[in-house]
Amino acid sequence: MKGHWIAALMLTAALSAGAQAPAPAAGSGWRGYDETADARAAIEQAQAQAAAGGKRVLIVFGANWCGDCRVLDTAMKQGRLKALLDGRFLVVKVDVGRFDRNVDIAQRYGVPLKKGIPTVAVLATDGSPAFVTSGGELADARSMGEEALIAFFDRPF
Repeated sequence: MKGHWIAALMLTAALSAGAQAPAPAAGSGWRGYDETADARAAIEQAQAQAAAGGKRVLIVFGANWCGDCRVLDTAMKQGRLKALLDGRFLVVKVDVGRFDRNVDIAQRYGVPLKKGIPTVAVLATDGSPAFVTSGGELADARSMGEEALIAFFDRPF
């Protein structure tokens, strides 16, 4: 357990210095995207909670096999990026499988999955998309350091 704590500290320090985040190892049991979740229900629930808490809903479309999705997920759970996201958004992660799962939800919000994952949609208070990544902006999350990710999410949506 002590080794995990030290590794987490080292990763946080590296991200703070602008280093690239490594993806969790394949076969590590990492399952950041719930492949059995009811994505529609999760989005509806998040919308209700967001409205009550003065936040926006951030939908992150990705998959467990995707290294960049793993990196983004790890980065979103630590450091300054976590603080930024926690203060402004309720995050819902939607599993897209091998582009054969929840594709209709991505289409509903105008999210072009074929441009690469992870990809995001930020919802307006009425549930319509206020912002959608349209050109694979996060599809190379492995090469984005913490500062680039913060700059991406710290904008008016």
